[in-house]
Amino acid sequence: MDQKTPLQTHPEASPKPNKKSFVTTFMEATTLRTPSFKEDTYFVSQLKSSEKKALQELKDKLMGSEASDGSMWGVPLLGNDEKADVILLKFLRARDFRVPDAFAMLLKCLAWRKEFGADGVVEEDLGFKELEGVVAYMHGFDKQGHPVCYNAYGVFKDRDMYERIFGDDEKLKKFLRWRVQVLERGINALHFKPGGINSIIQVTDLKDMPKRELRVASNQILSLFQDNYPEMVARKIFINVPWYFSALYSLFSPFLTQRTKSKFVISKEGNVAETLYKFIRPEDVPVQYGGLSRLSDLQNGPPKPASEFTVKGGEKVNIQIEGIEVH
Repeated sequence: MDQKTPLQTHPEASPKPNKKSFVTTFMEATTLRTPSFKEDTYFVSQLKSSEKKALQELKDKLMGSEASDGSMWGVPLLGNDEKADVILLKFLRARDFRVPDAFAMLLKCLAWRKEFGADGVVEEDLGFKELEGVVAYMHGFDKQGHPVCYNAYGVFKDRDMYERIFGDDEKLKKFLRWRVQVLERGINALHFKPGGINSIIQVTDLKDMPKRELRVASNQILSLFQDNYPEMVARKIFINVPWYFSALYSLFSPFLTQRTKSKFVISKEGNVAETLYKFIRPEDVPVQYGGLSRLSDLQNGPPKPASEFTVKGGEKVNIQIEGIEVH
């Protein structure tokens, strides 16, 4: 699939009165609102008759193709088991159960995974130690058990850092490989089982994000994920959203399906902890976002809770403390 989101240079900021009105309208429509999106359970018995028919048609097409022995994430696509059905249903849902479109997407994805070497990327040492735990990383789970992937690109406002990571095509290619590696780690934690955890949560921190400089990387990441990881994200939470995000969103919006947009949660600056606590328990939220979990403990098993954390003045936070006995 061709890139669908060519970002353009943003126009100059609107005068303050107009800006406030525009942003207020946008925020009222999106901020802190639980999306209408309801994640599918992937039980074949709960599918509509037309959807069951589409699933069988997709299997028949795959059976008669050169990709009949294809597999993804260790699951044979024609293994006649529920894990295979979960993966095939993801492609069907991404194309509104249009079988020819879903089949074409599936074949492209299989070809890409083979060419890219996606099955082995998790084990590679790509040399981005300085970005781990900073730019993109898996950390903890939400209240339903979805693995959570955090993304923050503010570090690239430093020109030297930007040139070191994105200075030429080879560097960008290597970064994209590392970004896929992070996502594949999260996917390895999924169940691929009806009624199980079959998608991740993405939290994207927009604080200090250099929009113009990252447009090429952002476009390629978005295109790559849309083409090859259908229905892998249950919710997209944007935090520290600046006023100009509405303009950025307006550029992306025409290229996004209503199903995708229904997964969005938008939180303006100052409401980070309050927003994340709606979906993730404090003990699983990183310290820098007002939670109790330290990133430095990721290498030593499950995150260990911090003994203290900071709440900004005026920020409302609800904390549940379990297992405390009073004598």
